[in-house]
Formats: sequence, structure tokens, C-alpha cells
Amino acid sequence: MEKKAHRGLFGIFTAIVCFLVVGLMAWGLPQPVLAQTITLTYANFPPAPTFPCVQMERWAKEVRERTKGKVEVKTFPGGTLLGAKNMFDGVVKGVADIGCLATAYQPGRFLFCEVMDLPFLFPSGEMASVAMWDLYEKFRPEAFKDVKVLTLFTCPPANIMSQKPVKNLEDLAGLKLRAAGSGVDIMKLLGAAPEGMPMPAVPEALQKGVVQGLVSSLEVLKDMKFAEYCKHVTFANLWVVPFAVVMNKQKWDALPDDVKKVFDDLSKDQAQWTGKYADDHAKEAIEWAKKEQNVEFITLSSDQLAKWKAKVDPQVKAYLERAKKGNVPGDEILKELMNLKEKYSGGKK
Repeated sequence: MEKKAHRGLFGIFTAIVCFLVVGLMAWGLPQPVLAQTITLTYANFPPAPTFPCVQMERWAKEVRERTKGKVEVKTFPGGTLLGAKNMFDGVVKGVADIGCLATAYQPGRFLFCEVMDLPFLFPSGEMASVAMWDLYEKFRPEAFKDVKVLTLFTCPPANIMSQKPVKNLEDLAGLKLRAAGSGVDIMKLLGAAPEGMPMPAVPEALQKGVVQGLVSSLEVLKDMKFAEYCKHVTFANLWVVPFAVVMNKQKWDALPDDVKKVFDDLSKDQAQWTGKYADDHAKEAIEWAKKEQNVEFITLSSDQLAKWKAKVDPQVKAYLERAKKGNVPGDEILKELMNLKEKYSGGKK
């Protein structure tokens, strides 16, 4: 009987406690708040092994660690969420929270970035990337007003990969080569017959004879197996291709301030890291192509290089004219870029 009485009293006590807890909650006393993970989607268009996607994974890892797990980033390489040409608009519309785009795929839309396409400016992707970020910070171009720019970077300088050797302008004449953005105009000035197309379309174009080579940074020799199609590489250091990582403006505005700070603190760091990684990766790809694919690497003579530079002189004037028509201060941008080139040539970051 005593045990039954104790059980009865315990039940009544429990009921009273529950009643009081519910009552207190109803009166609006503060309750424990469970931390929720912020999940963001990040779209990219090249295959996963390529450097734009490697930098994406590194950024996602850094964000997770720096926010102590508060932010998780789901990555979508290879055009699985957004493609190369609809990346920017897709992010604006919220198809992806974050996207990486090659601005050269939409000539005339990102005139600020096209200054980076000018030939013979930078010897490395690292130098070009940090200079480009500083340039963005100063000018904050109108073309990016509908997004939050998280970082900017470039590939290493573009060189010629071809199915026949190119040692001079005569070898280049009429050669069908894949190029992108302002690179199309540069190759025309050099006498080639450039074809504009996204990088993922190039392997099939090479197999079908639509093009006889391409002009790009050399990490793709290995990443996209172009060394299997193009057995000759001509070093020319023609231009760098700019990339932008942008975020949906509404998603950015909704982030807590501490997360925004993490993203902002990563911006230039990510630019420099990506440029250096791409430079190192290009060097690895060159060595791989030499040893595994017997690719021939050709260095232009000083006389030939001077001829090539003279041929592309009109490209600077053309850029300034395009910028003026687009209400972009091209003269100021180019002047500042040359100042940054001098600054970073001295090894200062």
C-alpha cells in the first residue's frame, strides 16, 4: 500500500511540475534557442578536378571551419546546377546562392573585368588575382550591383595548345583555335582564326576538327586531358581569364554579421590562394604533359615575341573605346592596374 501511495504522490507531483512549466512557457519566459546550420548552395561550371572547382571546395572548407560549423556549403561542380553562360543570372534569380563565373563568356557585360584580358600584362595568376581584387575594391563596378562579390581571381597566363607546332606568326595564320571573350579579338590580330566556345565544349570540337587547338592557361593540359589532343604548346603569356564568385544579394543580406565578416575576411585571401594554386597546378600539368604525353613546348624567339606584341597593340585602344561606350572609366582602371602590377612585381601583397 505504501508503494502505491508513493507512486500516486509522485504522479501528482510530476503533473504539477509539468503544469507549471507549460504555464511559464505560455507567459513568454525566454526559452533555449537551438542553433541552426545555415546551408548555402554553390554552383560551378567546369569539371570537379579543375582549379575553379578546387578553389570552391577550399572556400567551403574554410567557411565551415571559420564559422565553427555554423555555415555548410553544398557544392555543385560541372554545370550540375548552373551552366557557364547562365551562372550570373542564375545567382541573381536564386537558382544557386553562390556561383562562379568566367566573365569572358559574356563579352561586353563585365567591361571592368575585360581590362584583365589585355595581353602581356601579368606573368602569373597569383599576381593578377590580387591585383584584380584590389582593383575591384577601388572601383566597385556597376555590373556587379545586383550581387555580393565574394572573391575574384584569374587563371595563369594563356598559351597556345595546338595539333601542329606554332613557332612564328606564319604558323599561326588561319589556325582555328578556341578562345574566349577578348581573347578572340587578340587572336584575330595575331592572324589566327579563333572560335569562341565554353571550355567544356572543346574536347568534342578538337575531335571533330572544328578547332585545331585552343588558347588557355596550361593546367587544362592535365585537368581536361588536352595533352592527348594537342601535342604542341607555344609559350606566349597572352592574357589571363578573370573569374568572379558572386552571391545572391538577398541571401547575403539575410546572413548574420559574424558570418558576413568571415566571408569578407576570406575575399583577398581566397584570391591569392587560388592564383598561387593555379600557377603551381599549371607547372605540374606542364611536367605531366612532357613526361606522359610527349608534348613539345616551344618558346618564341625575342624577335618573334616583339612582332606578336606589336600586332596586339590595337587591343588596348579597343578596350578603352568599349569601356567609354559602356560608361566605364577605362583610362582610370588601366592606370590603376598598371600601378598594382608594379606594386606586386616588387613582391608586396
